[in-house]
Amino acid sequence: MSNPPSQQPRDLARPAAHPAPSASSASGPGRPAAARRPGDFAPSGPAVSPADLERSGAIINTITGVFHSRVVGQENLRLTLLAALAAGGHVLLESVPGLAKTTAASALASSITGSFARIQCTPDLMPNDIIGTQIFNYGSGTFTTQLGPVHANVVLLDEINRSSAKTQSAMLEAMQERQTSIGGEVYRLPDPFMVLATQNPIEEEGTYVLPEAQMDRFLMKEILTYPRPAEEHEILDRSTAGSLTGPRQAVGTVTLEDVRFLQAMVDQVYVDPAVKRYIIDLVFTTRGSGPRPVPNLTQSVRVGASPRGSLALMRVAQAHALLQGRDYVTPDDVRAMRYGVLRHRLVLTFDALASGIKPEQIIDAVFHAVPMP
Repeated sequence: MSNPPSQQPRDLARPAAHPAPSASSASGPGRPAAARRPGDFAPSGPAVSPADLERSGAIINTITGVFHSRVVGQENLRLTLLAALAAGGHVLLESVPGLAKTTAASALASSITGSFARIQCTPDLMPNDIIGTQIFNYGSGTFTTQLGPVHANVVLLDEINRSSAKTQSAMLEAMQERQTSIGGEVYRLPDPFMVLATQNPIEEEGTYVLPEAQMDRFLMKEILTYPRPAEEHEILDRSTAGSLTGPRQAVGTVTLEDVRFLQAMVDQVYVDPAVKRYIIDLVFTTRGSGPRPVPNLTQSVRVGASPRGSLALMRVAQAHALLQGRDYVTPDDVRAMRYGVLRHRLVLTFDALASGIKPEQIIDAVFHAVPMP
């Protein structure tokens, strides 16, 4: 839109609220007066056995304990990382320097007994430095394949926007197909496989903007905020006690089999047809259509969410339900993770960017327009 922010329509000008309302909220944008109760979306029989739910909760608590031992605060980040791990997706972390992006990624990796690789992205980083290459052996006269660091269970791409477009494209096949192609041969990536990428939004020199195709490969994008005063005080206390830089005692260990079990449980979380219809209506509304289109939305959004966005909303909602100890999805699970799933899938117009409209405002307008089942 070409109008200044103060003259934008009410739905798009309203500031985004974060974090999202919890499942216990009694009202909110997009909720009809007589909304169905959460239990109305449960299956007729148990989708996940109580024993499996208990085991899932124990795995989640172990990872949470390791996270809290390394990172102060950042609850939205913890929830995003846990949901993405359970859903089997990748996460893009964005913030100014010093907000524990790399620390949080390494904390998640340290809680899992799998392989971990950290790749520092620079402008001279080549695709072969990530996926691997073939090396000629002069003694035998043959080529041998050396796999790159991307062949790990958890891969941290630090400052991904500092790598060139050619190097960024090398991750497309790995993130989507879970494989790499080297010398005409296909090499499967480990299972589970998760990419955690970080980027700094305030520095432009020597950086390359991630294309939409690359952004869409990330299941979620989390934007970190500054800690509250009490949290920053705890950071100082930990620093003086030596717990920030000194040896860290492991809180617990999660095996790769535990992670695969957690992801299998997400597959079994029940999604009611009404919730699926709700997700479809939301995604169609981001494209300027839907049952109740947002007025003038196409003036602010050039490209809405793709079907991959619908799949991501459902998958992350299933993961969020499992994190809450439930075996079924409610509309509030969809709402709780809406920013992380959709903020990087909406391509704003130049007028919207010039007017200072944020993706979160568009998302709030969409959720306000679409009634909850």
